[in-house]
Amino acid sequence: MTDDITPNDKNIAVLTHLGGIFFGFIPALIVWLLKKDDSAFLGEQAREALNFQVTVLIGYVAAWVLAWILVGFLLLPAIYVANLVLCIVAAVNVSKGVDYRYPFALRLIN
Repeated sequence: MTDDITPNDKNIAVLTHLGGIFFGFIPALIVWLLKKDDSAFLGEQAREALNFQVTVLIGYVAAWVLAWILVGFLLLPAIYVANLVLCIVAAVNVSKGVDYRYPFALRLIN
């Protein structure tokens, strides 16, 4: 945690993580593209949210494919709940100015 994190950066980071619940990877992508050079904290959190939402998207696609053998219908609600809970935990942490890393996410964007 650094002292140069502004309240505005914290608010944008919170909205970035919570936006993933409703809009997938789009909010994180927008914030990452527009703000990654303005604030190290905001750039890092937007990248983390983007990586996690891409991981969730891959999970949904895999679950839909597995739905043909009826396993995917059990995975879809589990992925939804995991996305909901982890995005809320991330939002709470970044609102305090703490860097948050999702426990399982593909680190595709560096």
